[in-house]
Amino acid sequence: MKNKNTSILTFKNILKWILSIVAVLAGIFLFVFVYYAFSAPAISQENLQSGGSSTIVDSTGKQIASLGDNKRNYVTIDKVPQQMEDAVVSIEDKNFYNEPLGIDPVRIAKSAFNNVTKGTLQGGSTLTQQLVKLTVFSTETKDQTFKRKMQEAWLAMRVSQKFSKQQILEFYMNKVYLNNGIYGVETGAKYYYGKKLKQLSLPQMALLAGLPNAPSNYDPYTHPTEAKQRRDLVIQAMYNNNKITKAQADEAMNTPITSGLQPYKKVSNSNNSKRIVADPYIKEAITEVKKKGFDPYRDNLKITVNMDYDAQKRLYNIVNSSNYVSFPDSKMQVGASVVNPNNGKVVAMIGGRNLGNVQFGLNRAVQTGRSNGSTMKPLLDYAPAIENLNWSTYHQLEDTEYTYAGTNIQLKDWDEQYEGQMSMRKALVNSRNIPAVRTLSAVGLSNAKKFVKKLGITVKDDGLSVGIGGNVSSLQGAAAYSAFSNGGTYYKPYYVSKIETADGITHTYGKNGKQAMKDSTAYMITDMLKGVPSSYATYANISGLHQAGKTGTTNYDSDSIAQNSALSGTAKDSWYNGYTKNYSISVWTGYDSPNQNGISSTYQSVAGKIYKAEMSYLAENTNSNPNWKKPSSVVSMRIQNSGSETPVVASPSSSSSSYTKELFVKGHAPSNPYKDSDYSSSSASKSSSNEVTTNNHSSSSSESTDSDNDTTDKDNTETGTGTNSDSNSSSDSDNTTTNNSSDSSTTNSNSNTGSTNSNNSGNTNTGNSNSSNSGGTSTNNNSGSDSSNGSSNTGDSNSGGTTNGNSNSGSSTNSGATTNGSSTTEGSN
Repeated sequence: MKNKNTSILTFKNILKWILSIVAVLAGIFLFVFVYYAFSAPAISQENLQSGGSSTIVDSTGKQIASLGDNKRNYVTIDKVPQQMEDAVVSIEDKNFYNEPLGIDPVRIAKSAFNNVTKGTLQGGSTLTQQLVKLTVFSTETKDQTFKRKMQEAWLAMRVSQKFSKQQILEFYMNKVYLNNGIYGVETGAKYYYGKKLKQLSLPQMALLAGLPNAPSNYDPYTHPTEAKQRRDLVIQAMYNNNKITKAQADEAMNTPITSGLQPYKKVSNSNNSKRIVADPYIKEAITEVKKKGFDPYRDNLKITVNMDYDAQKRLYNIVNSSNYVSFPDSKMQVGASVVNPNNGKVVAMIGGRNLGNVQFGLNRAVQTGRSNGSTMKPLLDYAPAIENLNWSTYHQLEDTEYTYAGTNIQLKDWDEQYEGQMSMRKALVNSRNIPAVRTLSAVGLSNAKKFVKKLGITVKDDGLSVGIGGNVSSLQGAAAYSAFSNGGTYYKPYYVSKIETADGITHTYGKNGKQAMKDSTAYMITDMLKGVPSSYATYANISGLHQAGKTGTTNYDSDSIAQNSALSGTAKDSWYNGYTKNYSISVWTGYDSPNQNGISSTYQSVAGKIYKAEMSYLAENTNSNPNWKKPSSVVSMRIQNSGSETPVVASPSSSSSSYTKELFVKGHAPSNPYKDSDYSSSSASKSSSNEVTTNNHSSSSSESTDSDNDTTDKDNTETGTGTNSDSNSSSDSDNTTTNNSSDSSTTNSNSNTGSTNSNNSGNTNTGNSNSSNSGGTSTNNNSGSDSSNGSSNTGDSNSGGTTNGNSNSGSSTNSGATTNGSSTTEGSN
């Protein structure tokens, strides 16, 4: 008996302890619930009645777009058919009318158990809670917190106290997102079926009732099978809820999903001019927002993007007017991206020209179906050579006859000429194809692929021809060149910097850069590419701005020309990638139907001119023009331009025409027998800040009206001397073969009219020495002369002046498109 009483006492004690623990837990839960309830966001009738929309603002806070409810047709509950109400309630919350507090404790308990076992905090929401969530909360997974669930339940209770069930249902039906930019069931009825809501059939209403659960997944246009499965699930729920008969359910389920469905049409939610200007950018930003777990069409977000709207508008105006650049016709298209090289922020983006009010069309700035031509050379060829092989800018390369290994395909340049031995600097600036491919071969394609992979570019081609062009978008190009600008760090480009949800949660975003190359590689490539706008693609030069760049052109293969002879002499794609320390810009130009239209030689400079127009605007409004500072990992030396395989250091007394300033990776420079003081004492007469002579290639006659064509960047370090007769040949199809040098001083000219340089390799035709023209420019002109390969025409030597090579007036000029071999399509510029 005693044992029995002891057992009863023990059981009672355990029960008391259990009840006490439950009471404590309940008290804690109640305390936490009340605590969170007081911090819940405010909710009003205006919030509940509004459609789900998001606002997009630029980096300065300027609103540029609103996604959402400006096309919504609001319907009051008395105009909603009973069958539509039954469909929504049956699938979303069959106990809706029996929930006085707006929550379902049983469902919450079941959901809590499932969530504990599955590790999530989703599910268990009543229709009222869903309305609250659509009004003031984020849908991102990481925001599905316990706190948020408590606040959601509290606000649902408040809404249930303040509004009737019919009002709540009205708010919900007008707020739900039904995909394709459509909000609310009345608007959905008109969009999907061309009818008023009250005119819809049972299966049509069931489709609309099922869409809010996953609008894009159940879209009848793109996912008809899934849409029918979801619609039938709604119909089955209505039958289970005793809202329709078995016969009605069977008939509705047997109705094809396409029954009464209107043809698909794109919805324009706004005619706002800012939206039109920024549309391609907004398209990419929305995609990025969705990848972060938000739905910008129903989450009521404030999205801050990295766009500078003023820069975006200028870029839009450049490509959609003739005020800045002349286009050959309305069909020529453009894809352009502007990136901040110091953080990866996408500043501006253009996806095409003459797009009108089309929303979310083809964004040519991010398409990767077109070859980037010679803009690939710094990325895949020369930078890896510096990075992996420690090549200098002087490294000698051969521009001689070349056939791809294992084939009979011969690689050539636009002029079908070979310029012989040259430095890496000259090969890159003058965009010679064969030295580039030889460089890639020396690096090894696998090593080069690994290098560009770190720059966000995946090379799929297995042949060496990818060294002069591969499929890369303008966004990828701008981001990759950014690493040259900032000293070797790659930032993945991104659009969205901040997302603010309706409940006050703010998410900020940024990118951590990854070292993609050594600072020596980035600096040496930049130093060489300074020569492109200043002496090669002068149509892209901006006077006084510290900049670097690269042209790119891809050509048609023989098969394409055979099918359309009009393509002969034209280019398929034309590119320009240029950058400063503040901005990196990549521009593509071409035609959407490239086998019907090609870019004539006259308009292959359009990409560079778009770059110039946009970069000029950015530079003017940035008020910052920093130059690149040579890192300690790079050694700069004067090297004799004798063409020696091994670099020979020039003596302090050498004339400026006999050497170039070249760069070496520290530890791989030639020994210097001279002291720095020796150079400083003899350099007073040198006028160039980089102490090199520059060959200025003027643009062709079609571009001769450009006032900036002959400007020279004093910081250019391009290899240009008066000792190479082949320097008169430019491989840019937009440039003539005339070397011009201008100076404010008087120019003395020695003219050898009609002289002939024989075919003897190494012959030299030397101009007269004019020592009295100190600081001036003396040019040796061989008018009409026939200068053969191997002859060297040396300009006059002027004390302290700049010496230019010969100008062979009347020599052959190819102003057509670049061509390479008879059977391959290659980038040449």
